[in-house]
Amino acid sequence: MKINAHETVDTFLDGRLRIIQSRQGYRFSIDALLLAEFVSTKSGDCVVDLGAGCGIISLFLAAKKDVGFICGLELQEELASQAKRNIVLNRLEKKIAIIQGDLRQLPLAPGCGHVVVCNPPYRREKSGRINPDPGKAIARHEITASLDDILGAGRMLLKPGGRLALIYPANRLAEIFAKMRIQEIEPKRLQIIFPDSASHAKLAMIEGRLNGKSGVKILPPIFGQGGFSIT
Repeated sequence: MKINAHETVDTFLDGRLRIIQSRQGYRFSIDALLLAEFVSTKSGDCVVDLGAGCGIISLFLAAKKDVGFICGLELQEELASQAKRNIVLNRLEKKIAIIQGDLRQLPLAPGCGHVVVCNPPYRREKSGRINPDPGKAIARHEITASLDDILGAGRMLLKPGGRLALIYPANRLAEIFAKMRIQEIEPKRLQIIFPDSASHAKLAMIEGRLNGKSGVKILPPIFGQGGFSIT
């Protein structure tokens, strides 16, 4: 297994997963683990991981949940390479495949997924400082894919009654709910993440169902890192 000089190999889930990622470039955050824990799956589900990065959500789901098969789609060549090597490193070739491609021009068949999961960029393209590192910039700002692009891709990939799960800034909840309904994805589950009990909400995890009935289940809040640690 080739590990490049600019990469590290980190261990997670009490040694169950080993993850290759960049030493100085984009590294996954605790958000990805929280989302992977949050998304609801059923035995045999086909899952599509949009913007898979180094493959952390796909790897987590394969290691901890009873799913059928996971397909990760990643735009950036370096991250797609890391994800593919992570699959081999963790001996999950029979559970996960990674495709390098653009969610705006989907290389996957419509209606192929029971579940679509995405940890998207949080910031609008022209908001705030753009990171000089291209990989970090694409991961954090809507440079190559907007929220509309992501929800539209999710809508196309879902089977009837399929589920879409995302993590997003809590202060943009009204926006994401409205945009989900435009795509006929009805919000069904919501969990809010707070830095601590004295702070305003930072992030929210939302799961919607394609053509679902109205009614949102609000789960107990998460404080801090929710029991996860990547330090």
